[in-house]
Amino acid sequence: MKVYRSLDELPKIKNAIVTQGTFDGVHAAHKVILNRLKQIAKEKNGETVVMTFDPHPRMVLFPDDHGLKLLHTLDEKILALENEGVDHLIIIPFTKEFSRLTSMQFIRDIMVNKMGTKVLVIGYNHRFGKNREGSFEHLKEYSSLYGFEVEEIPEHDIDEISVSSTRIRKALDEGDVKLASKYLGKPYVVNGTVIKGRQLGRNIGFPTANIKVEDINKQIPADGVYAVKVFINSRTILGMLNSGVRPTVDGLTHAVEVHLFDFDEDLYNTTLSIAFVDKLRNEMKFENLQALTNQLENDKLHALAIHSKAHNDN
Repeated sequence: MKVYRSLDELPKIKNAIVTQGTFDGVHAAHKVILNRLKQIAKEKNGETVVMTFDPHPRMVLFPDDHGLKLLHTLDEKILALENEGVDHLIIIPFTKEFSRLTSMQFIRDIMVNKMGTKVLVIGYNHRFGKNREGSFEHLKEYSSLYGFEVEEIPEHDIDEISVSSTRIRKALDEGDVKLASKYLGKPYVVNGTVIKGRQLGRNIGFPTANIKVEDINKQIPADGVYAVKVFINSRTILGMLNSGVRPTVDGLTHAVEVHLFDFDEDLYNTTLSIAFVDKLRNEMKFENLQALTNQLENDKLHALAIHSKAHNDN
C-alpha cells in the first residue's frame, strides 16, 4: 500500500476507485465498504484509494470536547488498511480551512481534479463538505457533470452488522473488551513502550512491565484487570494487565501494567502490542499486600483458564 500525507504527493492513479471517511477502528462495517471497493476495482481494472483524515475532524471542529478517544492511532489505522488490501491511502491534514470547503468544491477540486475519481463508494447517510451539507444526492447530481460514478452501500448491508466506532468505544468504556473485539472482528490492541516503574510488583512475585501509551488520544479500556496476549516481535506471551490507580499501593497516579506469565526478560524501552482478551475484575483496594498477592494468584488462574478456553475454541 502506498501512503500519501497530502494531496500534493498523490500521483495520477489509473481508474481510481475511491472511498473516504475517518475509518477509526477499521471494523466490520468499514470492511463492507472496503470489500465493495476492491470488487469494483477488480471489475474495472482500477486501483483502490482510501481518503482519511488526521487529526480526527471532531478534534479540530470541537477542540474543547476532550471526551473523544480513538480506537486507532494513525499508525495502527495505516496498518489495518494495508492488511485489508488497499492500494493507496491518502491522509488529508484536517484543518478548519479544509472543513469550510463546500460540497461542490470538495467534489470538483479534490475528488475529481486532484484524485481523478472514476467511482466513489460511500456508506449510506454519508455526509461531507461545509456544515456536512454534502449527501448522496449531491454526489449523484455532480457525478454526470464531472464524469464519475457513485455507489452508496445499502442501509441494510450496514445495519445487518450493527457496528459503529461509537458502539465499540462504549463497549471499551464499560470494560467489555469481548464485545469490542466482536465488533472489530479482532482483539482490541493497545501499543506502548515499556518504561521504568516503582518495581513494587517484583517484591510480591508479580513483576510488571509499565506501559507508556504514546498517543494521548488512544482509548484504553475501562480501569480493571484483564487477560491479555502480548506480542513482542514475533513472540506471543500470555499475561494479565491492570489499568488504574493501584489503590492498594499508590492510589495517586494512573498506570497501565502488564504481568507476563513464565517470562523474565528485560523489556525496558521495548514496544509491546497488547491484545485484550477478557476482563477479569474491577480494580479493588485490598487491606494489605498479602491480600493483594492472594487475589493476583486467583487472577492468574482465572486468566490462564480464559486463555486455555480461547485456544481450544480456535
